[in-house]
Amino acid sequence: MARKLRAAAASALLIATSVSGTAFAEKPGGVLRIPVFDNPASMSIHEESAVLAERAMMGVFNNLVIFDQHVEQNSMQSIVPDLATSWDWNEDGTELTLPLREGVEWHDGKPFTAGDVKCTWDLLTDKSGEKLRVNPRKSWYRNLNDVTTAGSYAVTLHLKRPQPAFLALLASGWSPVYPCHIPPREMRSHPIGTGPFKFIGFKPNESIKVARNPHYWKKNRPYLDAIEFTIIPNTSTRMLGFIAGKFDMITLQPPQLKEVKSQTAEAICDLVPDNAARNLIVNRAAPPLDNPDLRRAMTLSLDRKAFIDILREGQGDIGGAMLPPPEGIWGMPPDILSKLRGYDPDVPKNRAEARHIMQKLGYGPDKRLAVTVSTRNLPPYRDPAVILIDQLKEVYVDGVLDIIPTVNWYPKVARKDYSLGLSINENSLDDPDQTFYENYVCGAERNYTGYCNPEVDNLIDEQSMVSDHEKRQKLVWDIERRLAEDDVLPVMFYGRYGTCWQPQVKGLTIKVNTLFDGWRMEDVWLDR
Repeated sequence: MARKLRAAAASALLIATSVSGTAFAEKPGGVLRIPVFDNPASMSIHEESAVLAERAMMGVFNNLVIFDQHVEQNSMQSIVPDLATSWDWNEDGTELTLPLREGVEWHDGKPFTAGDVKCTWDLLTDKSGEKLRVNPRKSWYRNLNDVTTAGSYAVTLHLKRPQPAFLALLASGWSPVYPCHIPPREMRSHPIGTGPFKFIGFKPNESIKVARNPHYWKKNRPYLDAIEFTIIPNTSTRMLGFIAGKFDMITLQPPQLKEVKSQTAEAICDLVPDNAARNLIVNRAAPPLDNPDLRRAMTLSLDRKAFIDILREGQGDIGGAMLPPPEGIWGMPPDILSKLRGYDPDVPKNRAEARHIMQKLGYGPDKRLAVTVSTRNLPPYRDPAVILIDQLKEVYVDGVLDIIPTVNWYPKVARKDYSLGLSINENSLDDPDQTFYENYVCGAERNYTGYCNPEVDNLIDEQSMVSDHEKRQKLVWDIERRLAEDDVLPVMFYGRYGTCWQPQVKGLTIKVNTLFDGWRMEDVWLDR
């Protein structure tokens, strides 16, 4: 409803300005103030997995290509050039050639060249003498064979096989070009980019600040003088600051969005899917959780609708590995999804089957399974983890909550130092290649459960080579079925998140199928 009202208001404004013969001109200057909920572990996008670092730093960098920042739904059709001026595939789809912009400078004044592109992807594929501390998206580039340069302003990315959606991986906010002359360790604390904003500083528990790049290669951009991200863990404090006008923009969960709207009539708010699946993660190598029947019983315990009703006041979506439609391009519609194993909406029936399985394994009312349920110490993780523990009790599983600080969470699950947990697959783009290669293929850095099925890996490679949407979607849905049958990362629900901004914020577009890709901020301006 909020989106329809905004569209209607925008149409009325266009009519009004057309009739009057005047239009609002973008105003340079001003500081955009945004409260955020936690500290990122570092400022290095290529070494982080949490949304905080990527959002704050996206404006510091450029990509080769990028999803158009004014198109709400990311897709292959919305990709536009960034540091590349264009792109071209060879005849068999294994070579992607990108001419590069000339005259672009890094924030320290050094020239940007093709060598920086090669250095970046050599770093990401472990072909560089330099090493990233962690490389969470290394699996994105398992099909990338090499990067070659042609002079200073053209690169060719050589793939082992065709991969049409490789361009979408490059367009993600997680795919900036890094400078060749700055070591990765320095990028963690003082990143250098080519983007519209220069990094100023990060003070843990206080703020992250970026300021206008006066030498940005796009003329008259950015409009803003600076962006300040104030770190405030307490949700109520963030909300009160926005309501009092101390902040220009805030992201919220649906219950808080409702409260903000009731107290700030002028605020503009939008509610969209977050493309962040809340998953049950199970260490498949840890007894007794290595038993597939036990994992099946836990999957059958889930009441997905209850999560959405309790935590999001009904604002959420039930889906599989891919974000469901209409915002999701690749996910299954409800009538097909409900036929997947474990997705029958008859929860009492599912739980009766789960109890029968547990009894066959020797568990019951008088012999219950005790487990530790680990999760990250943030409300979007903690709150559903509490409900998960309550639901597991229905099938003779007693869980104890283990809350992990953000800086320790990703390393802990990456080394599989847990038994059972609740995680969030923060899918950075709505494309199967990102979702499957990052979370499900054998050996991927973010395959936290250790799932490995060579047959599924082959299917993932097969869908990746298909350019026809309908043919690819059929393969994607087949993979979804296989993952459900194997009880891999059972999805509890997809949330929706709200964004509110003060009326003086202009030029902002909220993406509907990603949390990550709308934070370049070079076209945002303040009318004050």
